[in-house]
Amino acid sequence: MIASKYNMKPQDILVLLKIIALDNKEWQQLTLAQELNMSQSEISQSLQRSKYAQLVDFSGKKVNKVAFYEFLIHGLSYVFPQRPAAVVRGIATAHSAAPINEMIQATEAYVWPYAKGNTRGQAVIPLYSSAIEASLKDAALHELLAMTDVLRVGSTREKEIARVELKKRILNE
Repeated sequence: MIASKYNMKPQDILVLLKIIALDNKEWQQLTLAQELNMSQSEISQSLQRSKYAQLVDFSGKKVNKVAFYEFLIHGLSYVFPQRPAAVVRGIATAHSAAPINEMIQATEAYVWPYAKGNTRGQAVIPLYSSAIEASLKDAALHELLAMTDVLRVGSTREKEIARVELKKRILNE
């Protein structure tokens, strides 16, 4: 049973994407917690799980970008699957948000349900409940989260575009 406390959770992806969005800027757990609308203990536990999964280094400060990219590309849609649901008001995600929306034309929109949103589309539940509010404060994080949603709900073509864009942003390639 001890190993189960190290099973990855959706908020771990949010935390790792936020660290990547910070683009090598110094950060503290308290600051991450505030920016992600999470408790400091949630951040600490998340980093412990990511250490166990070898997605961050021993210090818990630096993302193992190659391993994390591989996990996103090959595992995210299986571990945290999502299917678009009813049409609602919300915040654009997946292929409906930047940067993917600049590369393809789609007839349907995908959104995170959000009463104050400015777009109508099929609901896609975000990886974690605080992801919407956090992404409204951080455009780079919003783009990363939207691209991970493409991996969760997109077509084969859209997923390939997201893979290339994530590779640029995560691996700097």
